[in-house]
Amino acid sequence: MVTEAEPVPGPVVGRAPESGPPVPWVAPVLYAAVLAGGVYYELLGVDGPRAGRLAGFVGGLVALFAVDVWERRRYPTRTPAGVAVGLLCVRLALFVVVTAFDTAGVSRVLFVLVPFTAYFAFGRVAGVSLGAVSAVLLAAWFTVSAPGWWLDPAYLSDLLMFGLGLILALSMAAVAVSARQARARLEESHVRLTAYAGRVAELTTAMERHRLAREIHDSLGHHLTAIGIQLEKTSAFLDRDRAAAEQALADARWSAAQALAEVRQSVRALRAEGEPFSLSTALTDLVRHMDSSPSVTVRITGEESRYDPASLTALYRAAQESLTNARRHAAATHVTVSLSCGESEARLTVADDGRGLPASPPDGYGLRGMRERVRPLGGTVTLTGPPGTGTTVTVTIPRPGAPTDPPPRGEVMTGPRGAPRPEARR
Repeated sequence: MVTEAEPVPGPVVGRAPESGPPVPWVAPVLYAAVLAGGVYYELLGVDGPRAGRLAGFVGGLVALFAVDVWERRRYPTRTPAGVAVGLLCVRLALFVVVTAFDTAGVSRVLFVLVPFTAYFAFGRVAGVSLGAVSAVLLAAWFTVSAPGWWLDPAYLSDLLMFGLGLILALSMAAVAVSARQARARLEESHVRLTAYAGRVAELTTAMERHRLAREIHDSLGHHLTAIGIQLEKTSAFLDRDRAAAEQALADARWSAAQALAEVRQSVRALRAEGEPFSLSTALTDLVRHMDSSPSVTVRITGEESRYDPASLTALYRAAQESLTNARRHAAATHVTVSLSCGESEARLTVADDGRGLPASPPDGYGLRGMRERVRPLGGTVTLTGPPGTGTTVTVTIPRPGAPTDPPPRGEVMTGPRGAPRPEARR
């Protein structure tokens, strides 16, 4: 029984980036650089180092280190949006504190981390927007603290370097987010591929079960039915017609040998050791060893070498099933098996003069098996037979690579030597 596979997650579309930065070393390295520069400048200051100012400067940077460590341990993969907003505000406040105690001015670079962090937490729009706001606020601070700063190359250089730092930080954030999303898509693709592989394995197993069931029904089932009929005939004629009984027993032995041969042929085919299959020979042998009631006439025209073994085998199994049904259910006295291997299609017709089909024809396993065989080959199976007029089974399979148009009217289907094949009659 085939069960439905678990739903496979779809691709990520419009997914917000995760909060935890995929490059966690950036902020600690920047903190360390600011700490080293600020302490060095403070120690070399004109007025000498001041313990309170230095303590506030170092304490603010240590607090920033602690916030980063706590976030990575508490939320190793994704920081919730509300917590990310709170942590961004805490970091911004600590940046202000560190800048207030920094006389060197190097701590202003810490504000680059505001859009950098926001990019990971809230996306590209938030990161770029906060970057622009940071640059504007820095220019406003220069305007308040140093009127006419735009005429001072030092301030212009600071603003330019801050802008370049923003561009580099946002570019790094964009690359890191793209790489993380690519990894996420790759992982999801792996999950989907695993699920699809499991589904394919289930479907392959189910198809193989159906194929084996069809082979058992069409091959062994046919021959076992024939053996049963021949043994019944042997039992019935044993005392009245010794020759007929011996012939029926011989036909039963042939059916048993044929069943064993077909099993071996199937095994060889699985091992890629099978011999070329001859449909005309197989049909002739099949009819020759059938019971004389009903009588069977075989007509074969065309060249079967145009068709691949799968098509020929499907036609043979259809003939087997149709003849078995005619013997068991149709009460027919005569059956005609016609096979035409044309340029564009092969057509098998099995017609009997039996009782025909009931008003509601049953869709038995044999007919379903025929359809399952020819459907992958592009073929069709039709069944006609009003009550009292006999039953006709027609199986059509197109030749691989042949044009779909029918052959021109009046074309003569000939055998391998150019002449129509003789009829085989049982």
